Amino acid sequence: MAAGYLDILRTRHAARLLVGTLVGRLPSGTAHIAIVLFTRAEGGSYTLAGALAAVYGLSTAVGQPLLGRAVDLYGQPRVQLPAAVVSALGMGMLALTGPGALAPAFAAVVVAGVFTPPLEGGLRALWPSVLGGEERVHRAYAMDAVAQEVMFTLGPLLVTLLVSLWSPAAALLVINGLGVLGALSVVLCEPSRAWRSAPREAHWLGALRSPGLLALLGAFFFVGLALGSITVAAVAYADDHGRESVYGWLMAALGLGALTGGAVYGARQWAGTPERRLRYLVALLALGYLPLMLTPGVVAMTALAALAGVFLAPSIACSFIVVDRHAPRGTVTEAFSWLVTTFGVGAAVGTAVAGPAVERGGTSWGFVVTGASGVAALLVLLATKKVLAVPASTGVAVRRSENDRNGAVEPGFSSGHKA
Repeated sequence: MAAGYLDILRTRHAARLLVGTLVGRLPSGTAHIAIVLFTRAEGGSYTLAGALAAVYGLSTAVGQPLLGRAVDLYGQPRVQLPAAVVSALGMGMLALTGPGALAPAFAAVVVAGVFTPPLEGGLRALWPSVLGGEERVHRAYAMDAVAQEVMFTLGPLLVTLLVSLWSPAAALLVINGLGVLGALSVVLCEPSRAWRSAPREAHWLGALRSPGLLALLGAFFFVGLALGSITVAAVAYADDHGRESVYGWLMAALGLGALTGGAVYGARQWAGTPERRLRYLVALLALGYLPLMLTPGVVAMTALAALAGVFLAPSIACSFIVVDRHAPRGTVTEAFSWLVTTFGVGAAVGTAVAGPAVERGGTSWGFVVTGASGVAALLVLLATKKVLAVPASTGVAVRRSENDRNGAVEPGFSSGHKA
C-alpha cells in the first residue's frame, strides 16, 4: 500500500508541493476551530462564535473561485503569495481587536476569508505536470485527501496546544504565519512558477457552466455543512464533559478515521465510473455520521468519531476525479476552487445552524445537524445521477486534463514545463 505513495513522493518537487500546500492551508483548515476557541475564550457566545466562523467560511466561498480564476489567467505566484499575506493580516487584526468590537471583528474575518489563497486547487492543477501518468495522478488525488486528514488530525491538536501554551490569540497569529511560509514554499517551486492553464472558452460562468460540476457542488455543500456542524457540536460536547482537550481528541479521531480510509482507498484501482463509486462512498459517510447523535461517554464518542471519518477522505478523493471529468477546459483551478467553496459555504452554514441548535436543544442536536446533512448529500447525488453520468467533454476527462498530461499541447500555449 505504501509503495505507490512513496513512488509519488520520490518524484521531483512532489513532496515539497504537498507539504508546502498543507502548511499553507493550515489557516483555512483550522480557522473554524481557532475562531470558535478564540471567541469563547474572550467571553463570546456560541452564537457569536458560529457567526464569525460562518462569515469567514462565506468570505472564503466568495474569494476561492475568484482567486482560482485569477490563477488560471495569470499563474500561481502572482496570486497565491499576495493573497496569503493579506489573509494573514486579516486574522492578525481579529487577534488584536478581539470579538467584542463587532464591526472590526467581522471585517477582519471577511478579509481573511476572501483572500485565502486557492492552494488546494492549485496543487491539483500541478499534479499532472509533475507526475505525468493517469494512474499516478489518481493516486496523488487519494494521497492528497489522506494528507489533508493528517492536517485535520494534527491541526486541532496544534491549535489546542498553542492555546494551552500561550493563548487563543497567539494560536491565530502562529497558524497564519505558518500559512504564509507554506504559500511561499509552493510559489517558489519550479512547477508552480512554470505552470500555465490550458486555453479556455470565454464565458462569464467559467467552470459553473458544467451541469455535472453543479450537481457535485450541490452534494458537497452538505458534506461541508456536516463538517461545520461537527466543529460547534464537538466544542459543546467537550464543555459538557468539563475538559477542553476532549474537543481536540474528537477532531483528531475524526481525522484519523479519514486518514485510514483514504490510505486504503488510494492503495488500489477501482472498477466502475467514479460518479457511481462516489454515491456509495457518500452513502457510507452519511451512515457513519448518524450514531454521533447518541453522544455517549468520551471513549465511545471518540470511537464513533473515528468511525464517522473513515469514508470522508475516499469521498473527497473520488470527488477530485469527478471534478476533473466535468470541469470545462481551461478552468481547472477555478473548478477545484469551487469545490473548496462548497465546503466553505456548507461549513459556514453548519456552524451557524449548529450554534443555535446546541443552545436551544443541547449538544445532541448539534450532531443531528451533522447526520441530516450527510443524508442530504446522498439525496443530491441520487437525484442528479443522470446529469453526473455524462462528463462535460473529452477535453477535461482524466485522460487529458488541463495540464495536457499526454503532451499534446496546442500551439501558443504552455504545457506547464519550461521550454
